[in-house]
Amino acid sequence: MTSAPVAFLKGHGTENDFVIVPDPENALDLTPGVVTRLCDRRAGIGGDGLLHVVRSAAHPEARDMADEAEWFMDYRNADGSVAEMCGNGVRVFARYLQHAGHLTAGDVAVATRGGVKLVHLAKNGDVTVSMGRARLPEDGVTVTVGGRSWPARNVNMGNPHAVAFVEDLDHAGDLFTEPPYTPAAVYPDGVNIEFVADRGPRHVAMRVHERGAAETRSCGTGACAVAVAAARRDGADPAETGTPVTYTVDVLGGTLVITERPDGEIEMTGPAVIVAEGRIDPAWLTSALV
Repeated sequence: MTSAPVAFLKGHGTENDFVIVPDPENALDLTPGVVTRLCDRRAGIGGDGLLHVVRSAAHPEARDMADEAEWFMDYRNADGSVAEMCGNGVRVFARYLQHAGHLTAGDVAVATRGGVKLVHLAKNGDVTVSMGRARLPEDGVTVTVGGRSWPARNVNMGNPHAVAFVEDLDHAGDLFTEPPYTPAAVYPDGVNIEFVADRGPRHVAMRVHERGAAETRSCGTGACAVAVAAARRDGADPAETGTPVTYTVDVLGGTLVITERPDGEIEMTGPAVIVAEGRIDPAWLTSALV
């Protein structure tokens, strides 16, 4: 793969944590096996996923976005699979660009497999991402855990979500494995499943099982999906009323604030932190390919 040490950083957004690998010219061969080893919490660096930092012009999946966004977030799940988007990840990605001196506080466009996302880095440390519009397919599923079943709303935020409202978040079980849902054909590529409980007016709490990562401390796209599903459940649709709707969403790792605007654009605000940086031993990395 390489004979030179590979730089990495570690970051998190509401404790959804990531290995960050800067690779501007897309020179590294980050195979699923390598990603899995890097994200391993016992034998690797550890993370819910990996943020591969590449210039859009250097990546075949992002070249058509290079005119809009200089940088591409090549996101991988902890099991090595590719994902369309990660809301917490894109905040941490933007924080890395600031940390590395590529930008200061202000606005930046980031290319993702879910399209170009606009990110604002505030001087107080919060990061706001324009997450795009939610799609609400009519076909939902029924999620079952421990003998209890709930209808789950289908919300697509560039990646698929199934949102189930429950009385108690403990009803979600341990979330080590994906909760079963039917009909499975609704999500042919898998799904992120959110369990949601009310905490107050326009205030909810959630737990999530993410595709390829089991339960995580937070999920940004999931929090957006939850806010949209909660708004519709509560009879609020900004496109009809012309008034923005804001929900506070508590996740295990903190709090995110989600606003849906009348034009359908969804904004997510929360923290993003770089906690460490270092070098990966090339011999160890090469052993991941064996």
